[in-house]
Amino acid sequence: MLHFDRRVLNNFDWVTVLLVSLVSIMALASLFSSTWNGGPNPSPLFFKQLYFFLFGYALILLILSVDYSELEMLAYVGYGAVCLLLIYTKLFVKAIAGSQRWIDLGFFKLQPSEPTKLVLVLVLASCFARLEAEEEGYGLRHLLRPAVLTSVPFLLIVIQPDLGTALMLAFVCASMTLFARLRWPALAMLSGAGITTAVLGWLYGLKPYQRRRIETFLDPESDPMNHGYQINQSKIAVGSGKLFGQGFMEGTQGHLNFLPERHTDFAFAVWCEELGFTGAVFYLICYFLLLLWGINIAMTARDKFGVYLAFGIVTLIFWQAVVNLSMIMGMLPVVGVPLPMFSYGGSSLLTNLIAVGILMSIRMRRFQKR
Repeated sequence: MLHFDRRVLNNFDWVTVLLVSLVSIMALASLFSSTWNGGPNPSPLFFKQLYFFLFGYALILLILSVDYSELEMLAYVGYGAVCLLLIYTKLFVKAIAGSQRWIDLGFFKLQPSEPTKLVLVLVLASCFARLEAEEEGYGLRHLLRPAVLTSVPFLLIVIQPDLGTALMLAFVCASMTLFARLRWPALAMLSGAGITTAVLGWLYGLKPYQRRRIETFLDPESDPMNHGYQINQSKIAVGSGKLFGQGFMEGTQGHLNFLPERHTDFAFAVWCEELGFTGAVFYLICYFLLLLWGINIAMTARDKFGVYLAFGIVTLIFWQAVVNLSMIMGMLPVVGVPLPMFSYGGSSLLTNLIAVGILMSIRMRRFQKR
């Protein structure tokens, strides 16, 4: 149902619009530079991403016309849909570079694991909002349902294989669980189980190329011309920007093709090289303010579902940004996690813009009674 309450329009979230617009402008400027081939016109990739941005903003307007509480009823339908898409991807999609991640729709290549992250936030928010915690917090029995809800898409994404995206689901679930307040015994047991799982995963679960990525992260110089190449070139690009950068469209690592994936996973490295420390700090301030404003939205939401939903969206954006930026600076292995609303990619961009639209809806309806 569509609702155009005048009070909603009067409480329009201009802060989020401003911050997201600044991030979008910087993202498109970086993409313009990183994909420019020296000709008179921008790259087709630039126009494609621009169309995704425009479509994403249209989706935000559509989302704002819907009370976010109605998403709670659709959450499990969406959960079933994304799980079916992940199964279809594994069974019927042709592998590209050893991975089965994209469904070719002709006009658009859908990566089902991207909307899965947002759908998981929705179902976990619904789950935690309905749980009745005792005074001292949640116990292990309360966490069985959230754990199962996370485990199903987690395993479906791991077998694609896409460990980076799967870990995002685990990080989001862990963050929302901690936010919900656990009992100390439950927290200790979950911590022990997490450490055990990590050790077993390292010994028996990782594929050879995934193990090499971690080993290369620990010692990039051991394989400088192969798996360590991306990390080394990214660090060179970031460092060569110095204080004010080499200038817009003047970067060498990107334009001379030294930096792989310069418009996707390593897009921010191009930005750092061309705009320097000053440009990087400005971008990070915009990002930090967006996350801080998201926390404020969570704390002022009108109901428990809105609180958990807003917090889950913030953690989703936060963890993707932390992993991508750490990867660019050589602080984490290369795991293929895009920088939200900055890296090239339609599935990721639309998912994050929809998440922003939901955040705005929560903010704009904080005064309404259920």
